[in-house]
Amino acid sequence: MAEFPKFKYHPEPIGTKAFKKADEPRVCQCCGKKTEYVYEAPFFSAENVEVLCPYCIADGSAAEKFDGEFQDAASCDKVDDPAKTEELTKRTPGYIGWQQEYWLAHCGDYCAFVGYVGMEELEKMGLADKTEDIYRKDAAFFDLDTIREGLYNGGSLQGYLFRCLLCGKYQLYADCD
Repeated sequence: MAEFPKFKYHPEPIGTKAFKKADEPRVCQCCGKKTEYVYEAPFFSAENVEVLCPYCIADGSAAEKFDGEFQDAASCDKVDDPAKTEELTKRTPGYIGWQQEYWLAHCGDYCAFVGYVGMEELEKMGLADKTEDIYRKDAAFFDLDTIREGLYNGGSLQGYLFRCLLCGKYQLYADCD
């Protein structure tokens, strides 16, 4: 198997479970080749696509063939460069959210999706005391006390952690079931 593709805006897609290692290789509906890793996160297309390999996502062929997107462009912070939005929506694996996934940006570019978090994970990363600074209330709409008291990884109030590719600042988005 070729080296797993690199994704600028989703650097650890196996760790975040955007891809799952199949028990047996499956056939990608885009390229027709067998793949060990199958995409598990959202793909917005009129067609019912169940098996995509990471290579067809990385090169944009899956989005082109099925006229689809991995992230809804309307559910992203705005950036001025359309090429960045195209890379995010057409060539970057998404993540699984409770309601509508939202992709954060900072310093004029989309952030990298780090993973799913609750306050416990933020504490382990040394970010719990920085919640007021990293939480994007403008995007998520929950008050800070609700986040501090109710944010649990895998719980009803889920956190999604991003990191700016330019300055390295963490950004936190949250939604609920």
